[in-house]
Amino acid sequence: MTSFGRVISVRGSLARVGLLAESRMPVSEVRATVGRFVSIRSSSSVIVAMITEVSCENLSSSDNYIAAASVDLLGEILNAADKPKFQRGVTNYPTIGDAVDLITSQELRTIYAPTGSDQINVGFLQQDRSVVAYVDIEEMLSKHFAVLGSTGVGKSTGVSLLLNEILKARPNLRIFLLDVHNEYGRCFGDRALVLNPRNLKLPFWLFNFEEIVDVLFGGRAGVPEELDVLAEVIPIAKGVYTQYQNADRIGLKRIDPKQVGFTVDTPVPYRLVDLISLIDERMGKLENRSSRIIYHKLISRIEAVRNDPRYAFMFDNANVGGDTMAEVISHLFRLPANGKPMTVMQLAGFPAEVIDSVVSVLCRMAFDFGLWSDGVSPMLFVCEEAHRYASADRNVGFGPTRKAVSRIAKEGRKYGVYLGLITQRPAELDATIISQCNTLFTMRLANERDQALLRAAVSDAAANLLSFVPSLGTREVLAFGEGVALPTRLRFKEVPPHQLPRGEATISSVPSVTSGHDMHFVGAVLERWRGATSQRDVPNDPVFSAPPAKSMSSLEAPMLQPSMGLDPDRFSLLKKPLR
Repeated sequence: MTSFGRVISVRGSLARVGLLAESRMPVSEVRATVGRFVSIRSSSSVIVAMITEVSCENLSSSDNYIAAASVDLLGEILNAADKPKFQRGVTNYPTIGDAVDLITSQELRTIYAPTGSDQINVGFLQQDRSVVAYVDIEEMLSKHFAVLGSTGVGKSTGVSLLLNEILKARPNLRIFLLDVHNEYGRCFGDRALVLNPRNLKLPFWLFNFEEIVDVLFGGRAGVPEELDVLAEVIPIAKGVYTQYQNADRIGLKRIDPKQVGFTVDTPVPYRLVDLISLIDERMGKLENRSSRIIYHKLISRIEAVRNDPRYAFMFDNANVGGDTMAEVISHLFRLPANGKPMTVMQLAGFPAEVIDSVVSVLCRMAFDFGLWSDGVSPMLFVCEEAHRYASADRNVGFGPTRKAVSRIAKEGRKYGVYLGLITQRPAELDATIISQCNTLFTMRLANERDQALLRAAVSDAAANLLSFVPSLGTREVLAFGEGVALPTRLRFKEVPPHQLPRGEATISSVPSVTSGHDMHFVGAVLERWRGATSQRDVPNDPVFSAPPAKSMSSLEAPMLQPSMGLDPDRFSLLKKPLR
């Protein structure tokens, strides 16, 4: 092949290439545009580089060159005895005058050839569609990953693709997905358990002190006097319950509950009735009326949350007791998996005031279970809309949730708890957390702050690739980091229709002309609306198309999605508000 350029300068990981005017290559092949890979042939290896800038400014008229290109040196193909092998980094730098060619398909295949069975096929290279883009699962998972991109660029579809491929390659890996907009319920078929407020059981006593305070005070700061009372009585309530259990089993003599040694955060059961009676008992001993009001308000607050049907997933059987922690963790985190190694936690149906606390509990329990089991059962914890739970602004969001996500990011890999972050606003995400993600899949990002954060996060020699981010097409991705052979511009492959997230598969912004929305339609919407905050079964709620008693008791309740059981044409508007 006739070379189309020569090296004219070298500096560190950068080089300048002069493009020859007399190249005998066809014009269609020359196409030395930004983003293309080129090969620089030195004496002992082929250096792989990427064009980051092309210019014909300041060229001397006496030169043989029609333009000059800046290239990043990324790695080299070594001519081993048996077959060529690619390695990142450059050991033999090019010299002035070395020949530069467009890289061949065979050389691209050498670079992107799967190095073992632990690779997943996620798409193809943008430069050459015949070359498959592989991702190394072990590197991607064990060092965490993030999927970044603005709304509408195919981010959710990309996440569905990645997780389905991971499930295929690692059928025994457990995956826990926080599904903020109830999009992913249908994406994983019968391999995923879909949880929502209808079928989740997360007992209130699993919440630590900060989390239960957040629930009781509706996300606002707690009243200090009431918090002091709660901090005093919760450990005693735990001691009372444990004492009853021991007395029933062994016939032990009664001991003072204060001596049991539980802290306010110890995850052991207690009953609300014991908690309230302990507060009531203290209130009865007070003579000062103003002091009694504090206790009375606290009891009213607990009773109000306890009786709110939206909180039934926490306070069902609140006065019955029973140490169900093993069953809850087994069910949530799929141990044993029973053919469903994945959990999709649909958050859209939860009260807004309690979502942060629920996410905090789930993150914390996932990490703690990995910690205390010495990581023998690895799990991937995927956090959609991650900037909501781990905001860069310390005054926004719920502190314990950020702390829980941060612990997984910093220490999770030691205990087999891996993190996958999905966000459209990386600049709003805690910088410490995103810096722990060593594989980044970056889709189109228009915001300048987001791009600046990425430039700081990507330490690779190809950080210049980030200049492409605002102009990426739908489903196009820049992949950086440990999981890919080279920083790569690739295109995610097509996702089968049954694996498309709901938002992309069924939501349409154009209402159906034939729908004829009448009073019956409005009534159906109101029934579902009221049903979210009442105890009774809702006739038009698709979740209750089965007999109510059976569906409420079943842990395998169907996913809470508006498109199930309703005429898709007549009720197409029902889909829109719940997105």
